[in-house]
Amino acid sequence: MRDTAPRGGTDRRGARPARPTVDRPRYAAYQAVAAVNRDDAYANLVLPSILREEGLFGRDAAFATELTYGTLRHSGTLDAILTSAAGRDVQRIDPPVRDALRIGAYQLLHTRVPPHAAVSSTVDLVRMVGQGATGFANAVLREVAACDLDAWVSRLAPSMETDPIGHLALAHSHPQWIVRAFSEALGGDLGETTRLLIENNERPPVHLCARPGLADPVELADASGGAPGAFSPYAVYLGGGAPGDLPAVADGRAHVQDEGSQLVANALAVAPIDGPDGRWLDLCAGPGGKAGLLGALAAQRDARVTAVEVAEHRARLVEGATRGLPVTVLHTDGRLVGAEPKLPEGHFDRVLVDAPCTGLGSLRRRPESRWRRQPSDLPALTRLQRELLTAGLRAVRPGGVVAYVTCSPHTVETHVTVTEAARRSGASVDFVDARPLLPAGMPGLGDGPTVQLWPHRHGTDAMFLAVLRRG
Repeated sequence: MRDTAPRGGTDRRGARPARPTVDRPRYAAYQAVAAVNRDDAYANLVLPSILREEGLFGRDAAFATELTYGTLRHSGTLDAILTSAAGRDVQRIDPPVRDALRIGAYQLLHTRVPPHAAVSSTVDLVRMVGQGATGFANAVLREVAACDLDAWVSRLAPSMETDPIGHLALAHSHPQWIVRAFSEALGGDLGETTRLLIENNERPPVHLCARPGLADPVELADASGGAPGAFSPYAVYLGGGAPGDLPAVADGRAHVQDEGSQLVANALAVAPIDGPDGRWLDLCAGPGGKAGLLGALAAQRDARVTAVEVAEHRARLVEGATRGLPVTVLHTDGRLVGAEPKLPEGHFDRVLVDAPCTGLGSLRRRPESRWRRQPSDLPALTRLQRELLTAGLRAVRPGGVVAYVTCSPHTVETHVTVTEAARRSGASVDFVDARPLLPAGMPGLGDGPTVQLWPHRHGTDAMFLAVLRRG
């Protein structure tokens, strides 16, 4: 493959030194992985620009994407294996070399790249990014290649009988605290927890939302080479390609949105209420996906949506996502219900509280997030969730409904937050059974009244939904 790796610096005589040959897909993946680990960047934001800069399209871009997302997703297990193979803690390895080794180990253990190609290409990469470490890299990768993934897991993971959480964490590359949270949310079912972890490590399809009244999902599926969704009446599963290039997305008739997000937003819109129905509120609207769907539904029902977002740049995203729809964007804090003139108490018929959360329900779409979140994040987040839901309950009028949504199945962010907020609100609040608000025939919705969606059950992000009616 043609070498387009960046030129090195000049030597003392002004001549350029010889450069190792590093193919562009692997170098692109290295740049993305390094940016995530070095700069706390997000892979989905940095990788597209890297692919453009490297001139990668088609199969080369797909390979670079697979290496990037796969390496980030599996880095916990890869690090344990590299630590054993190197005979030293992986954190003691120079960061550029460490990132290159992770990419090499991923190729050896998770792809069909021939071992000699994975080793030699990684050594070439190390030669470019790490001073004098090629011999070390070669030795480590050959040690990694001596066993397949199952053998490494058998060697390094705790016993499933004595430490099932520790075993699953290493075998499926999730932090132990997240595995424990998933297991608790699934009632301690380790078999189902395993299926969830496996699904989290698969690359998810892109879901589109055909905005009601603006795009037909069947026609959008035909035009995009995709297929209508399984559950949401607006969902389209995209077969491939760049969704932003589709005319329906470019002109605002559709947008990229996980099917689970579509289902919980639609549940708010179809929940039965008492009295008038024209004033809707999205209390945490950024970046605008649910506001866009609610706005399209509101346009069909002569309703209007007030979309609140506290971060200025996200408020601008909401404005862009809802252009042409009956949506008014407020750049303010959603907790100011009653203090902000445009957010009066007891005014709105339907309120969506899509609260900031750990995002544990979307780990398959954000490969680096599982390693960034910590249990210490929970207290501040759950306090904010309670405050926002309490504000939502103040904002809704008697007879109206509030939908509380998180993209996390962690019980502290779901059942505990809802119960505490309802108790502290001082208002008369009843839970509405959310299951009938989702399409008929959806499996695995539990006993109600709340609903937890799951990647391994429904093919969606792990969205939680509780619907409360103000008395």
